Amino acid sequence: MESKTKGLIGIIGMVTILIIIALSVVNIASAKKTIAKVEVKDETGCVFMTTFGEQSSEGYAKFKLRDNVQPVVNNGLNWLANAQLENGGYGAGSHNNQREMNPHAVNADPATTAMVAMAFLRSGSNLKRGAYQGALKSALNFLLEQVESTSKDDPYITKEKGTQIQAKLGQNIDAVLTAQFFSNMLKEDLDKSTKKRIEKCLDICVDKIQNATGKDGRVTGAGWAGVLQSGLATSALESAESVGATLDEIVVTNQKEYLKSNYDEESKSVKTTDGAGIILYSVSNSARGSAKDARKARELIDKAKKEGKLEEDDKVSVENLKDIGIPESEAIAYTSSYNIYNASKQKAQENDVMSGFGNNGGEEFLSFLQTGESMVVNDDNDWKKWYDDVSGRLMKIQNNDGSWNGHHCITSPVFCTATSLLILSIENDIDNLRQTGED
Repeated sequence: MESKTKGLIGIIGMVTILIIIALSVVNIASAKKTIAKVEVKDETGCVFMTTFGEQSSEGYAKFKLRDNVQPVVNNGLNWLANAQLENGGYGAGSHNNQREMNPHAVNADPATTAMVAMAFLRSGSNLKRGAYQGALKSALNFLLEQVESTSKDDPYITKEKGTQIQAKLGQNIDAVLTAQFFSNMLKEDLDKSTKKRIEKCLDICVDKIQNATGKDGRVTGAGWAGVLQSGLATSALESAESVGATLDEIVVTNQKEYLKSNYDEESKSVKTTDGAGIILYSVSNSARGSAKDARKARELIDKAKKEGKLEEDDKVSVENLKDIGIPESEAIAYTSSYNIYNASKQKAQENDVMSGFGNNGGEEFLSFLQTGESMVVNDDNDWKKWYDDVSGRLMKIQNNDGSWNGHHCITSPVFCTATSLLILSIENDIDNLRQTGED
């Protein structure tokens, strides 16, 4: 009897051990699934946190294959088309209600509408062809009506106040981004009446941007990261000049000097006073502000080498530029722009700098766009690898509905999706951007 009892106890003990082992296996498997889910969530979460905040974009070029790009872009474009409001505009929503993600629950604003319209345009649609020509035409009409209804004495082109974009970038950002879009449109094949209407409205926007620029080169009404507004203003004015707009050269020079001043060439230090304390915002716009002149400096040296005036290994320097006939003051300015551009470009791509605010919002993304576009304006081949890596990451983490959104500050899915598409479709706009960098 005793032996039977011991045997029974042994069997029960063995069964218990087996049950414990089985439960352990189940728990481990469950834990692995949980970890896997977390890892997938990181890959498919908000573009701004996962792309540039907590993870590097290095090595993601493998995802940017030509066959993979278009479906991602199409999904984003379809989402934007469905987000259009009845008046043809698009909105980012109120700064006081950043949690609102419904694109139809906000009012239209020119800055967001211009970004979406530029995304449609860069992705291949125009007023005569393309899947989104209707949406583009409606957006254009909204912007033209906004500008045409503005009085000459009004510093702004919209009555809509307190938007996410204005609060974070600046009160004049609507005129800045609308001017950029109008300049892009004027490079398209337009009928005479539409062209004349756009040219007139572009001149109005240019005047408002220049009038809003102080003697120190800052665009007034700066928001949380006002240096971005100033950097985008310089981009807009350069683009306007490339399609025939008349600029105040003093204003343009002051703007560029201000943007360059945020990076000290000698100490390699970055001034972040107007960039919300974030290095990324300042250096990306220092690169943008110096890109055109940096290209001019390099082209002058390259031309002199071909003509035999300089040795093949001669670099951009004040002395070399003076040797080929450039006045000293210009030689100093060109060399400074060249050095600041290259240093800022490199700094803006460092992983710790790209983290920006930590978990990224629209400001970070605009900074990356500025860095990349500055490379194209400069005709700098480094843009290819950078864009492939960043675009590969964007493709990997698009939201299931085709949109992207931010985690802080500019959270608007409309604004963030448009900005994402502007990066993904950059290859369609190389010639126009390079033209902006020409004299």
